[in-house]
Amino acid sequence: MRAPGEPAAKPAGTGGKPAAKRRDPFFDNAKYLAILLVAMGHAWEPLRGDSRAASALYIFVYTFHMPAFIIISGYMSRSFDMRPDRLRRLITGVAVPYVIFEVAYTLLKRTAGGDPDYPFSLLDPWYLTWFLIALFVWRLTTPIWKLVRWPVPLSLAIAILAAISPDIGDDLDMQRVLQFLPFFVVGLKLKPEHFQLVRRREARLLSLPVLAGGALFAYWAAPRMNAAWFYHRDSAQELGAPGWTGVVMTLALFGCSLVLTACFLAWVPRRHMWFTALGAGTLYGYLLHGFLAKGSRFGDWYAADWPHSPVGEIAVTLIAATVITVLCTPLVQRLFKFAMEPEMRWAFRRDVEELAKRR
Repeated sequence: MRAPGEPAAKPAGTGGKPAAKRRDPFFDNAKYLAILLVAMGHAWEPLRGDSRAASALYIFVYTFHMPAFIIISGYMSRSFDMRPDRLRRLITGVAVPYVIFEVAYTLLKRTAGGDPDYPFSLLDPWYLTWFLIALFVWRLTTPIWKLVRWPVPLSLAIAILAAISPDIGDDLDMQRVLQFLPFFVVGLKLKPEHFQLVRRREARLLSLPVLAGGALFAYWAAPRMNAAWFYHRDSAQELGAPGWTGVVMTLALFGCSLVLTACFLAWVPRRHMWFTALGAGTLYGYLLHGFLAKGSRFGDWYAADWPHSPVGEIAVTLIAATVITVLCTPLVQRLFKFAMEPEMRWAFRRDVEELAKRR
C-alpha cells in the first residue's frame, strides 16, 4: 500500500527542473505480493473448518502478511513530520478514506449482512478499516519514535501491556493499534542497507528451510492453536488464556513475524515485473476487496460443495488472486481516487498550502 506522503512515480523533469525521485520496484513488488497473500487468506478463512491444509496456510500467511505491510509503511514514514503539507496528505489519504469506507462497510453490513440496526460508529472500525485508523495513529506518533532512545523495545513493551489489558476496549480497535505498533516502529528504524541484506543470495537460500519449517509448524498447530492470536485484536484474557500468556505470545509472535517477513522479502523481485505498477494501488485493492470477501460470506458462496474440495480450494485461491490484481490496476485507481486520494483543496487554508510550498 502506498503510504500517504509516499511519492508517486513521475517522469523526469523538463525545462531544467530536477527529476522526481524514482520509486524502488522492490517495495512495490513487496506490497503487491503481500496484498495477494491478504486476499488469499481471506478466501481461505471459510475453508478452515474442512481443510487442515487451508487452516495451516491461513495461520502461516497471517503470521507475516500484515507485519510486512506495516513494516514497509513504517519505512515509508521515516520522513514524516508535522509539516502542513504532510499533515494534509495524512488527512486526505488516511482519515477521509477511513470515514468513507467505514460508512460504506456499515451499509454493507446493514443491507447484505442482514443487520439493519448495525450502528454507524467512527469509533468502532469494522473489518478492514482498522488498518487506516492504526496508520493514522502510528503516523502521528512518528516524531516520538524518532525522539526516544530505545524505540523498538519501548513499542514492544506497549504491545505486551496491551496484550494483558482486557479493559482497553474496542474504541478505534486500540488493541490492534498497540499490538501491531512494534512492526511500524521497526520499519521506522530500518535503513536501505537492511533491505540489501535480505536481497542477498545467501539470505534467499537460508530462507527456504525457515519457510518450510514455518509451514510444517503451522500444519501441526492448525488444529491446536487459536488463530485469533494472529489478529492481535484481543487481550490474552479475552482469548480465555491467563495474562502471562499474553507476554509470551506477544514476544513469540513478534519474533516469528520478523523472521518470516525477512524470508518473504528475500524472495521479492528487485527488478521491474509485470505487477510492479500494481504496488502503488494496493491500498485500493485492500479496501475494495473487502466488499467481495464479506459479500461471499453474506451470500453463502461457500455453501456449495465444490469450494471445499482440493480443486475447489485451488480455484478459490486463483479467483482471489485475480480479483485483488484487478482491484490494484491503474484503471481502478482512477475510478476510486475520489474516495482514496481526494484533493479537498476547499477544506484547507490557502496560506497553509503556500507555507508548505515555500518550505
